[in-house]
Order: sequence, then C-alpha cells, then structure tokens
Amino acid sequence: MSTLVFTNARLIDPETGTDSPGWLQVVDGRITALGEGEAPASDTQIDCGGHCLAPGIVDIGVKVCEPGERHKESYKSAGLAAAAGGVTTIVTRPDTLPAVDTPETLEFATRRAQADAPVNVLPMAALTKGRDGREMTEIGFLQDAGAVAFTDCDHVVVNTKVFSRALTYAKSCGALVIAHPQEPVLSAGAAATSGKFAALRGLPAVSPMAERMGLDRDIALLEMTGAAYHADQITTARALPALERAKRNGLDITAGTSIHHLTLNELDVADYRTFFKVKPPLRSEDDRQAVIEAVRTGLIDTISSMHTPQDEESKRLPFEEAASGAVALETLLPAALRLYHAGQLDLPTLFRAMALNPAKRLGLQSGRLATGAPADLVLFDPDVPFVLDRFALKSKSQNTPFDGQRMQGKVTATYVAGQEVYRRG
Repeated sequence: MSTLVFTNARLIDPETGTDSPGWLQVVDGRITALGEGEAPASDTQIDCGGHCLAPGIVDIGVKVCEPGERHKESYKSAGLAAAAGGVTTIVTRPDTLPAVDTPETLEFATRRAQADAPVNVLPMAALTKGRDGREMTEIGFLQDAGAVAFTDCDHVVVNTKVFSRALTYAKSCGALVIAHPQEPVLSAGAAATSGKFAALRGLPAVSPMAERMGLDRDIALLEMTGAAYHADQITTARALPALERAKRNGLDITAGTSIHHLTLNELDVADYRTFFKVKPPLRSEDDRQAVIEAVRTGLIDTISSMHTPQDEESKRLPFEEAASGAVALETLLPAALRLYHAGQLDLPTLFRAMALNPAKRLGLQSGRLATGAPADLVLFDPDVPFVLDRFALKSKSQNTPFDGQRMQGKVTATYVAGQEVYRRG
C-alpha cells in the first residue's frame, strides 16, 4: 500500500467547521490521518502551495442525457466536466428519453457511467412510470438495481393519492423521495417570476406562492406517511417558514437550492437572454438573499448545480419557447465562491452544503475530511481570477449563464479514492 500525503494545505472541513493549515494522509484510497505541523513520511507528497483542500463536491440532480439525447451530454463528457469542477460524485436524474423507470434502463445507465465517467456516479430513478404521475415505479426492484433516490424531477405528481401511495411505499423500503415543490397548475407555462420585471417584459409568470403551496402539500403528505423527503430546490422566501416548521416538527425533510438561484436574480434575464432561463425561474433579489441566509443557518441543507444541458437549437428561441436549464458542473464551485468573496458564506459552510450534507442525506461516507472517509478531494485556489469562456467547458452543451463573466476561484486538481482524475493545465 502506497502512502500519499498532501502538505502545505489549507484544510476545509465542513464537519468541524474549520478552515486551517495542515496536512492530510491517504492510504489505499481512504483518509488515514490529518493534522497540523510537520507531515509524516510518505511514498508520494503533493505540495498544495497553501491552496484549499476540501471534500469533493456531491452534486444531487445532475442530468446526463443518456439514454436518448447523447448529443447534449454523455457520461464521459459529464464526468470530465465534473472532475474539472471538483465534483467527485454526481447523482443523476431520471428525466431522460426514455425515463429511468425500470431496472433494465437503470442498469444500462450504470454500465455506461462505470465505463466512461472518471468520478462516482449514483443514479436516481423515476418515482412514477414515465414520470407521468399515474402509476408508481417498482421502487424495491429499482433500489436493488442501485437507485439511491426516487424523483419525477420537474414533473410534479398532481394526483395526491398516487403521491401519497408512493411515499408510503418508499417509507416501507427506506427510500428517499426527492420532489420539486411547485403548484403545477399555477406554474404551468411560466417563464419568469411574477412582478414588475415580468410584466414589463411581457413574460408569462408564476407567483412565488406557487412554491409555498407545493411545499405545503408535500409537508402534509409527509405528516401522513412519515417518508424521507428532500425538496430539490427552495428558491423563495415565502417557502422558508413552512420548511422551518416541518423540520421543527420532526419530519424527515431536507431541502436544497441551486447555485443559479443563489448567485443570480430575475433582472439577469435582461433582454430575454435564454441562457438565464431555468426552472423554477430566477427570483427577486430579496428571495436570493433570503435563500443565502437559509443556507448559512442550515435551514436549506444542500447546494447543487442542477446541471441541465440544452443544445443551441433549444436555447436560440424566443424566451417563452426556449428550453429551461443551464450546465453548471464546472461553474458550481467558482459561482459558489462569489458568496465567499462577498463575505456571505465561509468555505466550511459552503462545503457543508455542497459535500457533507448531500453525502449524509444519501448515506455516503464521503463529504468530510475524517479518518476512514474516502479520499474524494478537491484542491482549489479560491482567489485566482478568470473570465469564463463557455466554449472551453468540457460539457457537450455550453448553455451557461456565466459566459463572459468575471469569476474568481479555480480547481487545481480533483481526486477520487486518492487517484487524480483532473489537474488544471
């Protein structure tokens, strides 16, 4: 067994909430020791140059377009993009063509991921067949095939009886259900958040209250079924009190938000820039600040990229007709560092939401700098400035809202089980 030691590092530990200089030792793909002062002898030493060494990001909600739309994103391109972004585990969505709703489709995706992706890939499966909300999938069989959670993504299960039955069955299997809290009738066809901006632009809009209404319904069903539930994106201030009450009442509920809703607001759409069209739509600045504060306090548990590749043809359309979504595997960390440089969130808090909490929710050992944890690590310089060029991204699709923007912070190297899978330059 060879020994690898990272020296002269700035260790970011989300579990202890510390940001301190030190060294970290890896043996056989796992962290075996860490500390301050003089590093122990080793077969291989990596001088981190004072840069940050943190747990690799665990990204819940990544869309890889296999099967069906491989021209938008493959497991190989998504894996390379993840490695370049410091993401060591991607948790993939089932909203493919066809949907991942049978063990056979799940096993196909798993084989593709194992063959092509340099990072860990954990699949989610659909909650209902075809994601059409009428009949639940074979949750037990899909769990046996490797599904780590169940979700219909942005297709809200309208039929409350079907959703309650699915939650009850998931509870009996110990399965996690991930839902998109949104009142589906109010939000149908919406391209923006209601308000002065949407009215001036003539865009079909949805009230922030639609998110609150969707979350309230789901919480009521959780009280009835006792299932484990994760809200994929909480993006409005109005939904936060309901989330806080549900947690205080002891329900098994966690919540996430996307990096785009943390760093952009509705005004960024400007003159109908479709790369800024995401789902749910970008919110007001007041909502953005409220969500940042919820991440800081831990009310919102996770930050994810909600990586959604779209080709040029589906984005180069009038705003109302354009497809929603943005790629974000490579931009997740530098965008999150905007909040660090603005003094709103420190690095341990960011990695608590991007690594530790997602890993805990899925029952993984990663996401921490601790003895015995997998050596899934990201080494990054939080201060290096650059201008983002979307054509330099490793994703097959380059639909990022950050194109041409000044950013700060780049990944130097990424390690999965102690093996280097990416190095800048």
